[in-house]
Amino acid sequence: MKLELRGVRKGYGGVEVLHGVDLTAEGGRVLAIAGANGAGKSTLIKVLAGAVPLDGGQILLDGEPLTLRGPEDAQGLGFRTVYQELSLVPQMTVTENVLLGALPTKRGLVDWSAAHARVRALLEEIGFADIDPRVRAGKLSVARQQMVEIAKALAVEPRMLVLDEPSAVLAGTDLDRLFDLIRRLRERGVAILYVSHRLAEVMEISDSITVIKDGRVVDTLTPAHTSEDEIIALMAGRRLEQIYPDRVPEPGKPLLSVRGLSRDGVFDDVSFDLAAGEIVGMFGLVGSGRSEVARCVFGADRPTSGTVELDGAVTRFRTPGDAIGAGVALVTEDRKHSGLVLGMDVTDNTTFATMARISRAGLLDTRRRAANVQDMIERLGIHPPRPEMPVRHLSGGNQQKVVLAKWLLTRPRVLILDEPTRGVDMATRVDIYRMIDELTREGVAILLISSDLTEVLGATDRVLVMRGGRLVAEVGSADTTEDEVLAHSVGVAA
Repeated sequence: MKLELRGVRKGYGGVEVLHGVDLTAEGGRVLAIAGANGAGKSTLIKVLAGAVPLDGGQILLDGEPLTLRGPEDAQGLGFRTVYQELSLVPQMTVTENVLLGALPTKRGLVDWSAAHARVRALLEEIGFADIDPRVRAGKLSVARQQMVEIAKALAVEPRMLVLDEPSAVLAGTDLDRLFDLIRRLRERGVAILYVSHRLAEVMEISDSITVIKDGRVVDTLTPAHTSEDEIIALMAGRRLEQIYPDRVPEPGKPLLSVRGLSRDGVFDDVSFDLAAGEIVGMFGLVGSGRSEVARCVFGADRPTSGTVELDGAVTRFRTPGDAIGAGVALVTEDRKHSGLVLGMDVTDNTTFATMARISRAGLLDTRRRAANVQDMIERLGIHPPRPEMPVRHLSGGNQQKVVLAKWLLTRPRVLILDEPTRGVDMATRVDIYRMIDELTREGVAILLISSDLTEVLGATDRVLVMRGGRLVAEVGSADTTEDEVLAHSVGVAA
């Protein structure tokens, strides 16, 4: 199979996003797509999925012109797309999500035994046999939901599989399983398009790399004849001399103290301190309980036992509103479902958490609100810089910036960041790391939860390691290695 894009153009609201893109994907090969946020990757993926029509150019399949009138056409041709933003129905079971519209029947009724067996086999194929097909999708972690999305894409043998930031919440053995699956699909002749900001992965798994900048193809390279630095320079239009700020940890007194925090069946007896002016990383594989700890600290979930102390005093956050009022903020790992209202604009999403602060006598101070939003757009480099734009039209990375902007406007004393750079390009990551560093210099305490080991060690002062719902190690970021942290997370000697 050979799929070609020739001179493809696409725009929204009079603003052209793709400017004559040429691209070739072939069966049995992995083509990586790299580009900064706003480069046009998401629009390109939607074109291939039949989700948006072309404004110009053409698509060829094995040399013949192809018209995709909608997602049904793309799926009928065996094109499958796993989007960065999850699309599962949380109230449905894993089986119902994977086989949606194609559940097997027996004498006119759904054959649930056959359905569960089919999904169980798909989950085993991708290395996640521990996922129960009968459980509701909404009860799974984001990482496990991501693997269910991939199982859904494989339910019908694909000819082309597009993976949009598939590893954003995976690490260690989970990532190895994903790569093993990609290699098996490649051997079966499937064309793979792999979109990722994690360039080490791109270099490892791809046969070729196409770099897109500002809606145009800049270059197509092979891993053997390029480097991560060259790709970053092509994406950003500049070389990045330093990714992580130089830090000399000078933590103040403990600002947040967690003591013996437990939630039955999820995590047990977790204790740690966050001091003013420090960045503490938290790492753990899927199911380790790291995000669940953050939710309990923030008041989103109720712990079974243990305490949270703020400034040395026991504090009971019964709701997230209590936490926000006390100066604690949480950037969740799933921006689509718990961080943004996609149908509303940048202004609304940026100011949701601070409406009370910019109102007087029940009336919204619109001028102050607009000034706050504009300040955040400039500070974080949100693109395009249009406060009135619905956030669903922004790239994933720019959506993440809107989430960050919302919480920065609350002026938090404690900031919990769960996967803050998921789907964010390297140049923007550098800006986020600098912003985090600046916040600590203002006395903010930061807990950085991430699946990216390089980030966990590079951006923090010390690291807490979770395994099986317990805090199993604490190490200085400058005094350890990625292998040692990973070894703690899986329970083996480094």
